[in-house]
Amino acid sequence: MIELFFFPSPNGMKIAMMLEECELPYKITCIDITKGEQFHPDYMKISPNCKIPAMIDHIDADEPISLFESGAILLYLANKTGRFFPPQGTAYYQAIQWLFWQIGHLGPMAGQAHYFREFCEISDTHGIERFTNEMNRLYAVLNTKLENQDFIFETYSIVDIACWPWIKFHQWQGQDLCDFPAVKNWFEKVSTRPAVIRAEKLGTSTKVDRDSYRNVLHNQTADTAEKYRHSLQNKNE
Repeated sequence: MIELFFFPSPNGMKIAMMLEECELPYKITCIDITKGEQFHPDYMKISPNCKIPAMIDHIDADEPISLFESGAILLYLANKTGRFFPPQGTAYYQAIQWLFWQIGHLGPMAGQAHYFREFCEISDTHGIERFTNEMNRLYAVLNTKLENQDFIFETYSIVDIACWPWIKFHQWQGQDLCDFPAVKNWFEKVSTRPAVIRAEKLGTSTKVDRDSYRNVLHNQTADTAEKYRHSLQNKNE
């Protein structure tokens, strides 16, 4: 049994999608990142970066495998099942460069766009322009890649799984999918997959309070984890 530590953010959705695609048995432990639950000492042992997702694969009761970082988890699940990613060789490296593109560019820049466009307490016109424009550039990169193929790398893979949850929030990023027809066609195609539909339902009951989201997730420092650790301890006492 796999235990997924989950919140329905784009990075959390990646792993839910992959587990559903692979039809692996799993259970979900919700980590409400808007309440600081990611700073609980027990969770920090699993995810020292205090982020979601994280995963424990209880394949061996004596030595379960614990992982954090969504890209690492996707690769682990692909290797475990032999699905949705090519084996070692030229194709492997051609595919992994696009996975790293999502991890290094699409996700981080989208996160910045979300902050400046949706969550920043003041209107920072420079931040809005900077990250809206960068997302526009990245959508064009992806659109070019998809112009003559159905999926980002040949067949459906963890690269598509990694990118799709971020493109889902295209409006938060100031992007119109009609401006990128190949991305739009790809996004709609992936959206119809039964596993994607099932994964999306996992987050439908979660209501995000914007003030809590902003207060907990933004402007973190080295003292943040310690502050929330004490808060959670006092709450449990």
